[in-house]
Amino acid sequence: MKNLIVVSNPDKWILNISNTQVVSPRRYIVDSEFAQLGKYKVFNLCDAFNYQNLGYYVSLLARARMHNPEPSVMTIMDFTSHKMMIERASDAGKIADKVLTNYDKKTFKLDVCFGKCLESKYNRIGHCLFEKFQAPMFTATFKKRKNGWKLHDIDPFSASDIRRENREFITLAAESYLARRHKIYDWQDTSRYALAILADETEEEPSSNVKAIARFVRAAQNVGFYCEVIGKDDFDRLNEFDALFIRSTTNVNNYTYKFSRCAHAEGIVVVDDPISIVRCANKVFQAEQATMKKVPIPKTVIVHKANVDTFSKQIGFPLVIKQPDSQFSQGVFKADNEEELEKITKKLFKHSALLIAQEFVPTKFDWRIGIFNRKPIYACKYYMARSHWQIVNKKAKGSCRYGGFETLEISAVPKKILDIALKMANLIGDGLYGVDLKETSDGRILMIEVNDNPNIDAGIEDKVAGQKLYLGIMQELLNRVNKIKKLQPAQ
Repeated sequence: MKNLIVVSNPDKWILNISNTQVVSPRRYIVDSEFAQLGKYKVFNLCDAFNYQNLGYYVSLLARARMHNPEPSVMTIMDFTSHKMMIERASDAGKIADKVLTNYDKKTFKLDVCFGKCLESKYNRIGHCLFEKFQAPMFTATFKKRKNGWKLHDIDPFSASDIRRENREFITLAAESYLARRHKIYDWQDTSRYALAILADETEEEPSSNVKAIARFVRAAQNVGFYCEVIGKDDFDRLNEFDALFIRSTTNVNNYTYKFSRCAHAEGIVVVDDPISIVRCANKVFQAEQATMKKVPIPKTVIVHKANVDTFSKQIGFPLVIKQPDSQFSQGVFKADNEEELEKITKKLFKHSALLIAQEFVPTKFDWRIGIFNRKPIYACKYYMARSHWQIVNKKAKGSCRYGGFETLEISAVPKKILDIALKMANLIGDGLYGVDLKETSDGRILMIEVNDNPNIDAGIEDKVAGQKLYLGIMQELLNRVNKIKKLQPAQ
């Protein structure tokens, strides 16, 4: 993918930024060379961005050509709306209050170039604004009021506004930005819709490993999506996509929920949807739903400070205590006696007013049934870690940390397992879920929990279905986009 800088007068371009091509807006708009889908990344540095002028149309056409323009048309429109600008950057004033404590003037102006500031001590403010308004270069003006610093205005500036003394800084900032940004799977694209896969390479235990992400990308392309892997810093680009597939570990208190909630509000197809994230994140909700709908679960008590001294008599020891938002074996503890139980509950009540207590049900493995769009798509047995009561032993290292696994054909799974998994998942929604169940030695089938954002790793969950697993998920995402766009689902 080539980096394209569009400026009003290329003959007067004064920077020498490596790995870029500089063209005029008219040439970008009319030259067929630049009409190739997905081949370029466009940085729009035109002199003006007024509605329907050349600068505006550069970003508009770049979006249609899937050239991921900066600024996007949405950002350009935000620049023209003072109210929208202030609302979107409301938290910038709070950061300015901390950074500008020793600044004695009433007005503060800050140039932000490719996310960086000339004086690095102001980078916190610049980074905050750049996350909201992803334009290559702009000037932010703050005014000091009685209740602190407030953002007053943001103006994008163009190539012709670059001062001579700032050339080297802007060149280095641009090259640094281009070097670290935009991990895109480049391909000859003829697709109608764009899909973003939200992933985090730094996660220790991601929802999908690198090979699986690559297979999702290939499947997305095969069904007809333009596909790009994005990260948590790409929130401002959300409106560039028709669908969002989240493969970062979800939580209502981190950036994944923000992505999901905003995508849902904007009419963008999203998996995991915000309702599923909220419902799956809270074990209290799941316990109530399971009890009301007669889904078999271990003996369960919702624990609060009024019953903390007595509930163990209802369950008996050993028992399991969970934080309501526990996931992936974190926030889950086993107590063998009252002394251990008191230490655990005292610790967990600092984070939540309610806890979940369940009878301890020892088994050699947990069933995991993957469900999407109310249908089972994979089935696994996750075996307990060596000499441990969970499938993951957080204290162990190497091969002892995890138990083994076995992936099965859906047809090989007992009907009762599938029925209970589907019944519980359908109470959550029609998203992508992993339902965990236990099969006891006395024949009981017990639903343990429903996870949104379940693991789909190459070599594990796909061991039976192979690429068909990825294609099925991508096809359903495409069908959902088609439904929103009032088109018939692909066959």
